[in-house]
Amino acid sequence: MKHFLQTWLASWVKRRQGADTLPVTVHRRRLYILPTRGGFAFAALLFFMLVAGLNYTNSLALFLTFLLTGFALVAMHQCHRNLLSVSLNGIVPLPAFAGETALLQLTLGNETGLMRHAIEASVLDEPAVALDLPPRSTQRLELALSAPKRSVIRIERIQLSTTYPFGLFRAWTWAHLPVEVIVYPRPHGSLPMPADHGRRSGQRSQVGVGTEEWLGLRPFRDGDSPRQVAWKAYAHGASLLVKEYSAAGSELRLFDFERLAQLDTEARLEQLARWIVDAETRGERYGLRIAEYSIEPHRGPEHRHRCLSALARQ
Repeated sequence: MKHFLQTWLASWVKRRQGADTLPVTVHRRRLYILPTRGGFAFAALLFFMLVAGLNYTNSLALFLTFLLTGFALVAMHQCHRNLLSVSLNGIVPLPAFAGETALLQLTLGNETGLMRHAIEASVLDEPAVALDLPPRSTQRLELALSAPKRSVIRIERIQLSTTYPFGLFRAWTWAHLPVEVIVYPRPHGSLPMPADHGRRSGQRSQVGVGTEEWLGLRPFRDGDSPRQVAWKAYAHGASLLVKEYSAAGSELRLFDFERLAQLDTEARLEQLARWIVDAETRGERYGLRIAEYSIEPHRGPEHRHRCLSALARQ
């Protein structure tokens, strides 16, 4: 029954609000608020205090009851205002291997001059993560997603909520932004990398031998040279990234799903993931052929992600 009500409510809210596009700003029409369990307990306490005060004609008890009722009403308005005008500016799904923890990186913004306290974000049934938003600022938070096996985690909506102050009320909203988080197969297997290099055995790529080829950008790590930092991207608000290059003339390999017929499907995918990770680490060019899908040989972080994503979607 609970699952049915949750599904019906989610469907009704989506019809009422419609699909969203970034950035999503929390307006009054899309903001909901109800008492928490503590709020209902507090209301029950006030009710019994009122009955006792009327029964014994105790003015002090009635005064305290009305004072606490006013306190609760003020808390309700503060809770509602705390989430109002908060914006969801960006969503970045960070993939992971099976057995690890996938991450969903959210960027929240506060364009008002008021401090926003304990803004929580959550997806699916995972625990919520909270942060404070100073006036006229943006903050990033990461939501952890359990990824026990190879899959594509589809997220239909993201919940923003708050119980500030005092936890008597909970205000929340949903942002309907379909997101996919890729969970790669676990890199596992002991088979040697195939000797077939995609053309002839032992053939090497002849493009730009002796030169360096652009691979992409990766997060800055301790020990990286400042000369490799992408300062232009950093000046435009990006995080600290490092330019990554690789020497040309490395091995050219082709990984074929059908050549692992002696293994079951999951073992094949895990072995292919192992080869892809190893080839990328060595700076080799590699391609992938799986079913009727083929990826031409290349290398770099984007190519690695494309190949591993193809395995995850099988």
